[in-house]
Amino acid sequence: MRIAVTGKNGQVVTALLEKGLEAGIEVVAVGRPEFDLADARSIRSALDNIRPDVIVSAAAYTAVDRAENEPDLAFAVNAEGAGAVAEAAAALDVPVIHLSTDYVFAGDKPTPYVETDSTGPVSVYGRSKLEGEERLAAATPNHVILRTAWVYSPFGANFLKTMLRLAESRDSVSVVADQQGQPTNALDIADAVIAIAGKLVSDPDPSLRGVFHLAGSGSGTWADFAEAIFAGLKARTGKSVSVARIGTADYPTPAKRPANSRLSTTKLEQAYGIIIPEWRRSTETVLDRLVQADKGKSI
Repeated sequence: MRIAVTGKNGQVVTALLEKGLEAGIEVVAVGRPEFDLADARSIRSALDNIRPDVIVSAAAYTAVDRAENEPDLAFAVNAEGAGAVAEAAAALDVPVIHLSTDYVFAGDKPTPYVETDSTGPVSVYGRSKLEGEERLAAATPNHVILRTAWVYSPFGANFLKTMLRLAESRDSVSVVADQQGQPTNALDIADAVIAIAGKLVSDPDPSLRGVFHLAGSGSGTWADFAEAIFAGLKARTGKSVSVARIGTADYPTPAKRPANSRLSTTKLEQAYGIIIPEWRRSTETVLDRLVQADKGKSI
């Protein structure tokens, strides 16, 4: 099986390249300059050249706050670009797996969101990703849209790595404690994507297509996540960092975030048998890699 994944440097792309190598699956990352989500012609040309069995639409404009001042670019990439990738998949007659976000929801529901709940994004980023879902679904029925959340990994820039960086110079960090979500390891996402891709190639069942939620098991706040990171850091290095729990109002940002973006993953579990590990356990596996790497650098 050959998987083409859009983007070259993102967390999920990097995780897919690693997991594909482990599984003996060919994963081809395609990105700039030969592939540009803002240039539909480059999208079709690049994917035609790869001739994949499955396309994973992972590249996106993810600067949530900056998107408030760059809406045209956010929509060009996240909406028009996603649609163009789906059109290329339809032309090649292959399934497409598209990564979306918990930010398509307003965040005012008291319980986890299911796939059929009404959307209502409260940011430019969320609106651009929702339009991307809609364009992709309109372009081809042979799709899986995976809404995921709070992605972290040993790669790139993410919340976990930011906390570790701050821990180098601080004994206390202020973190928002009134936004609920599910930290999700990109390596776990990659495992799920590879499993889903294999099923899509071999099984035309319509119930395997559509919108699914994929996120770390369990839930917590950003402050809970930070406390788990610092507890793991202390266990490995002895470094102690405390968390000052603050409210969203105490940490204003250009883009509004959902207060609750927890996602029910029952549909994915029933259709594919996929259960993402509990987020605290996956956090430990990432810390093992990052802290060990830092120790190696200091030797």
